[in-house]
Amino acid sequence: MGKTKVAILLLWVLCIKLQLNVEARTSSALETEIEAKLKQLNKPAVKTIKSEDGDIIDCVNIYDQPAFDHPALKNHTIKMMPDFLLESQNPSTEDASESVIFQTWQKSGSCPKGTIPIRRILKEDLLRASSLGRFGQKPPASLNFSNADSEFIPVNRSSSYLVTLGYNYIGAEADIIRLESKAQIWLKNNNGEVFESVESGWMVNPKLYHDGATRFFVSWTRDSYRSIGCFDLTCPGFVQTGQVALGASIGPISSIMGPQYELNVGLFLEPDSGNWYLKIKNNVPVGYWPAEILGSLTHSAILVEWGGQVSSTNIKNHESPHTGTEMGSGHAASGRFQNACFMRNVRIKDYSLQLKYPEHAYAMAEEPYCYSSLNDVHYGKEPVFYFGGPGRNPPFCP
Repeated sequence: MGKTKVAILLLWVLCIKLQLNVEARTSSALETEIEAKLKQLNKPAVKTIKSEDGDIIDCVNIYDQPAFDHPALKNHTIKMMPDFLLESQNPSTEDASESVIFQTWQKSGSCPKGTIPIRRILKEDLLRASSLGRFGQKPPASLNFSNADSEFIPVNRSSSYLVTLGYNYIGAEADIIRLESKAQIWLKNNNGEVFESVESGWMVNPKLYHDGATRFFVSWTRDSYRSIGCFDLTCPGFVQTGQVALGASIGPISSIMGPQYELNVGLFLEPDSGNWYLKIKNNVPVGYWPAEILGSLTHSAILVEWGGQVSSTNIKNHESPHTGTEMGSGHAASGRFQNACFMRNVRIKDYSLQLKYPEHAYAMAEEPYCYSSLNDVHYGKEPVFYFGGPGRNPPFCP
């Protein structure tokens, strides 16, 4: 009996030792993967700026940026935004935002000529992702894929937006109020579940950015967010040319019944190259989505959306309480100016090459009792699009 007990004890010790060895190897492999990912994302800096909000901004040689890790961009030559796209016909009203800081890090310095500011990705950022492979990516737009991977978490989206559907859109812009929420412009090649898109605006995304700050972003996809495309520079693709740090916090932020700060955001196709260019403040270039990473969008988009979006597992799920995440200011669209989030000077551009208000524009809300939309149109006045809401709000949005 004594020998049996000793044998069991030795076997138990051996099992514990084997388990610890396996865990150590697994941990070591993960650490190695994380270090390799960080090295891939964070390029060597010519200069480093520490922002007062905690971000680290690396000034990276423009030809060392992550875009050139894309196989299709190995021999790509940067093409600055053509002068004709920098010219604006939009009577922008962003007088307040022109005279105040746009990104917080800019208070602490600037990047030298020939470099671009890139927000440094930290180890903690990677650890918040569902997997290293999906870091910086949106969950797929639809889970109705026959071969959907088990790693996909069923995240739904609720949008309130202004939409126009047609043919051959080669640009869109708007003056967007700055709020602690998500507000953006989408241009898509399809109105169904399978699409490619280029997008920009600002959002609050603690999982990606670690905090609740409002941050300027770009995004793109070739396959409905399935696997191709990402936010900012977290995957190769978007070519940055300007002094705007993607993913960096912005300010000041508009307040309810207080000052309203707007920023003009515009996305435009250069037909000869097939590149989609992004600019802010009417004539400040940010960068572009090169034709090499796109499909039919290199010719035109057929759908433009302006608005907000909330993502959560507790959206469109009748078995769970709705998320209390606010859209816009948290006030319904009916609150209008100084209450609801809004966009004005909404414009599209087609092959007539004229910036104009879309001939047919419709305000849509996927969950109107949770988040609403309103296109405020009056004869002789510029239309204003309002959107937003509180999310869970019993009994209307239980």
